[in-house]
Amino acid sequence: MEKHTSHERVIDAQAYQQLETILAQKIETERIVTQEAKRLAYGTDASFYRLVPKMVLRLKNLDEVIFTIQSCRELGIHFTFRAAGTSLSGQAVSDSVLITLTDDWRGHEIVDNGNQIILQPGVIGADANKYLAPFQRKIGPDPASINTCKIGGIAANNASGMCCGTAQNSYRTVESMKVVLSDGTLLDTADSASVEAFKQSHKALFDGIVELHRQTSSNKELADRIRHKYRLKNTTGYALNALVDYHDPIEIIKHLMIGSEGTLGFIAEITYNTVIEHPNKASALLVFADIEQASKAVTTLSKTPVAAVELMDGRALRSVADKPGMPAFMPSLDLEAAAILVESHASSQQDLDLQCKSILDALADYTIVESVPFTSDPKTVATLWGIRKGMFPAVGAVREVGTTVIIEDVAFPVENLANGIRELQELFDKYDYSEAIIFGHALEGNLHFVFTQGFDSQAEIDRYGGFMDDVAELVAVKYQGSLKAEHGTGRNMAPYVELEWGKDGYVLMQQIKALFDPERLLNPGVIINDNPNSHITDLKPMPAADDLVDRCIECGFCEPVCPSRTLTLSPRQRIVLYRELQRRRAAGEEIEASELEKTFEYQGIDTCAATGLCAERCPVGINTGDLVKKLRVAKYEKFTPIAKWTADHFSTTTKLTKAGLKTNQVASKVLGANTVGKLTNGLRSMTKGATPVWMPEMPQSNSHSLTSSPVTAESSSNHKKVVYLPSCASRTMGQQSDAGDQRPLTEVTLSLLKKAGFEVILPKKLDDQCCGMPYDSKGMTDLAQSKAQQLEEVLWQASRQGEYPVLMDTSPCAKRSIEQFTKPLEVLEPTGFVNQYLLEHLTLEPLQETVMLHVTCSSRRMGLEGAMLNLAKACTEEVIVPEHIQCCGWAGDKGFTTPELNEAAVHPLKEQVPSNCTRGFSNSRTCEIGLSHHSGIPYQSILYLVDEVAQ
Repeated sequence: MEKHTSHERVIDAQAYQQLETILAQKIETERIVTQEAKRLAYGTDASFYRLVPKMVLRLKNLDEVIFTIQSCRELGIHFTFRAAGTSLSGQAVSDSVLITLTDDWRGHEIVDNGNQIILQPGVIGADANKYLAPFQRKIGPDPASINTCKIGGIAANNASGMCCGTAQNSYRTVESMKVVLSDGTLLDTADSASVEAFKQSHKALFDGIVELHRQTSSNKELADRIRHKYRLKNTTGYALNALVDYHDPIEIIKHLMIGSEGTLGFIAEITYNTVIEHPNKASALLVFADIEQASKAVTTLSKTPVAAVELMDGRALRSVADKPGMPAFMPSLDLEAAAILVESHASSQQDLDLQCKSILDALADYTIVESVPFTSDPKTVATLWGIRKGMFPAVGAVREVGTTVIIEDVAFPVENLANGIRELQELFDKYDYSEAIIFGHALEGNLHFVFTQGFDSQAEIDRYGGFMDDVAELVAVKYQGSLKAEHGTGRNMAPYVELEWGKDGYVLMQQIKALFDPERLLNPGVIINDNPNSHITDLKPMPAADDLVDRCIECGFCEPVCPSRTLTLSPRQRIVLYRELQRRRAAGEEIEASELEKTFEYQGIDTCAATGLCAERCPVGINTGDLVKKLRVAKYEKFTPIAKWTADHFSTTTKLTKAGLKTNQVASKVLGANTVGKLTNGLRSMTKGATPVWMPEMPQSNSHSLTSSPVTAESSSNHKKVVYLPSCASRTMGQQSDAGDQRPLTEVTLSLLKKAGFEVILPKKLDDQCCGMPYDSKGMTDLAQSKAQQLEEVLWQASRQGEYPVLMDTSPCAKRSIEQFTKPLEVLEPTGFVNQYLLEHLTLEPLQETVMLHVTCSSRRMGLEGAMLNLAKACTEEVIVPEHIQCCGWAGDKGFTTPELNEAAVHPLKEQVPSNCTRGFSNSRTCEIGLSHHSGIPYQSILYLVDEVAQ
């Protein structure tokens, strides 16, 4: 038998050079990545395998995909497709050509009032559900990574999660698809003309599918085995159930593509039949004395109206018992205990109440030792699901440096669930995985077990190999379960596919692969792999790099919110390169380390916005920006004396800034904006980026005078007082020349406070105050801390030791102050302050207007996204929050010094501004410069909007 592993296919460098030349005829060279560091960074996924591709492609349309496939085929070069890179089984890594997709693949179309949705493979799963939400529908598959993973990966892996089971996964809910085959042919299963053309052009493939269907149907033992195995969740190997569930060859082909992990073709578009998203939900946590009682309860619950049943063993419960907000009984639970998290959904509250009662009635004969009763309270529900979702990161956060976190994914027949868990726990003890925990989707017998593993010695590799051999024997042989229930086969389970499916089933899979990909160019080594050690080959190193990021598991959950992900690197990729840099240094590879360090300076350090949004998505809370700021210490060390002078003479610094803005304002009037732009940007070009970029939206100087004496409102009363701290940006910057309201933000803020009847207190030595953020972003921690402490003391006095709230008119400054201050000061940014203190004293007369709204990254991190949107909606008829922009990338002064970061971050903005929209709002003065520049409309603080409609 011929070998199928990727490493046995030897392709010389000349072939890749030829491919690069051919591809460059139709694909921009910047989207053909051959530079070593980028190949390493872009080639990493969430699995614990590492293959470094020879080339990474970022393709923007179907024509490019077809051209690439045909070009690779012509040269005999194998290739692998990847969507979000969240797969865990090694199915999306390559040592050849790795094909990824640009953001141009995010198209969608709602069909039949939401009953169907057409999706391109680049759509994030959660976004698909967002589009369907107005119709109270959602896509069926619900993987845990749905906020990051993309439709292409969801379908190609047949990924599922807590609620969808086997009835609502991609296999069951796919309606049609467009698929590109290994020769570049496009088949649209919904287009009769395409189907007929395919039957003629690919008669051998079509007839081969007919024959495989006939063989399978006539082999009763195999057909029965297939039906029996798919009563459970199963993603081991190809979807053989397609050969017994369907007769039409096109239907069989379509369903074989689901879960094929990119080894049979490329899913270019998929139409899903959607499922109901019930508006009413309730959750309960039920604790039983042991796993046996809990498993019996699962069987009982399967006959009740439950939407999700999550089982957690005692070790899993112990792993999160000390986390904030956990139920009080958690720390005292016995290790023998097991818990079930139950959720029920209904179309009405009345129905939901009846369902919850029927569920509890069904469990009346069970002894429940502890519980959190059914609740629909959002905060309590979030806490309950936080228990379940916090288990994986709980293990990851405490692992030894240099190890990785492995989450395996099996399914037992539900009647054997308790025995399976017990025997898994025995294997944990046998192989010394004392930290291992078990949890899972109990209705389908689907269990995840999480443990930590090092691969830095042969002994450790052998330990893992022996453990997996025993797991395979236990699951696939003894209990006839699934070795991969929802994570896909990949390289991780490829050596065990035949063990699970038997000779007949495995031969059938080999025949499927040979029919679709006779030259074995599509993702070789995945699913079909003759190397019995493929699961312990090409293991990813996880060297110690820095305490700030050593806990990173490279899952990629951070990537969708990163403003530099399409420009240079995502947080995951920064950490990958930094780990490699540290590995080279530790190994004494000084030349290689030096080369990588030069690349990393721009890719990793200069283009990181360091806003910390990645920490909000990271399951173990890593803020990659903290590492970058730490690395900036050395980069900016030579500027420390200058920075210290500006901090010690901050009022002079702001005066100089105002003078610069005034000079620009005068020059633009005298010479014209175009001339000033050419001069300043010409200077930037001559200095190779050492001078700031200029843009027409540069603000004018703030000419509004602020004094330290109180500004008393006409209707003020003693109890309505506020300390107002204008940010240094607000104090120096006015508005851009084409803004509708030319008043500086300081003037607008005072106007609004006066309307609400507040007495305004301005801190003493106002022009000297700064929260320290400009210094912190450069890694000058001591200076930043000193400015923050100085500000805190001034505000403490101004607020009469915290008696009055403090309003900061810019969200980043407010957030930093909240994080840095130690005294009990109530610090609020505009949205929070208006909602909490002003609205009750104002009458709003909403505008009949459409406006854009940008929620800054600092506002998102403070949890103000909803509040900001609601405030804007209270002021105007229609508010548009543009998609796919989590952070604008201005990042303090990055918009001036690294403008390409801002451009990349807000690239999707302009196309989302409707023709009837003439202005936008936000709550950070500097961010508004870049937003205005790239949207074509002026952006101002949301306080302008509130002041305009407030009476």
